[in-house]
Amino acid sequence: MHMPDMPLHDPFILAHEPTKTYYLYTTNSPRVSGDRSVGTMAYTSRDLKNWDRPKVVFKIPQGTWADPTTRPWAPEVHAYKGKFYLFTTLHNNKKVYVAPPAVWYPQTARSTVIAESDSPAGPFKLMSNGGPWTPPEFMTLDGTLFVDQADKPWMVYAHEWVQKLDGTMEAIPLTDDLSAAAGDPIHLFRASEAPWVKTEKPRPTTKPTVYVTDGCQFYRTKDGKLLMLWSSYDQLLKAPNRDAGSYVQTVARSTTGDLAGPWEQLQPLVHQDSGHGMLFRTFEGQLMLVLHRPFHNARGKLYEVEDTGDNLKVVRQRTDLDGGDPPVTQPASR
Repeated sequence: MHMPDMPLHDPFILAHEPTKTYYLYTTNSPRVSGDRSVGTMAYTSRDLKNWDRPKVVFKIPQGTWADPTTRPWAPEVHAYKGKFYLFTTLHNNKKVYVAPPAVWYPQTARSTVIAESDSPAGPFKLMSNGGPWTPPEFMTLDGTLFVDQADKPWMVYAHEWVQKLDGTMEAIPLTDDLSAAAGDPIHLFRASEAPWVKTEKPRPTTKPTVYVTDGCQFYRTKDGKLLMLWSSYDQLLKAPNRDAGSYVQTVARSTTGDLAGPWEQLQPLVHQDSGHGMLFRTFEGQLMLVLHRPFHNARGKLYEVEDTGDNLKVVRQRTDLDGGDPPVTQPASR
């Protein structure tokens, strides 16, 4: 299989050095995997061009707070202290915390959970009966692992625009084994702090204006700068709504080098209705970005990226690997 043939949203690639295998995680698609389970699947490749048929690596179990029939979002897998940890967002729309007319949209159970395995190929099993790790009344998604300079683990996540209106990035400390929260969440930044961010019209359109935060991931540059990849909607494009091609991959930078920030918003890295990306290194040492485009009916796109010391620079789109669009020159990032 090649990337144009691979339906995927919110892609995450783990480069497993011992087996020289790339694992690309995404929400299970029974049409592709042949497995009707609700959960996460993983494509595998040795060269980033030729991919094997995906296999299911995580199935939502019965008996947790989550609805086992609702597809999970945004899986990631991190190697940590000799094991592999899957972060993915689960839902239960039947568990309503606050309902209209008290709020403009039902506030339901949504949270990133953590599952563990001895192998990147799974199977992954939920820890602590599935949490949630964040406060249960928070509608959170797209959680990622961040280990600070004191070797303290955190889950960093997006707090939903559905609940916050102005979506935020937040972080919660974890126990050393990642099995539970170890303190209260801290605030990092709001979506509206990006000077280029586009307001999103919620459904129905008579409701308040909101701002979106999606898909966080961290990278420490060669000069020690702490960056966060994330996605939102770009006002520079003339699209009137979220479905018309305004999703972007962007980056923020901590002015202190610490998780707590403050965070400054830099210019987007990739436009063209692209986003929810993550960085990884090839086995040859090349820094790469994978993201999805377009937002609907998404496929993976791969880019070579340069670490400039204080930011990231997209060098070229690797169309020789993904079989997609012709190379695109990106605007300079500050």
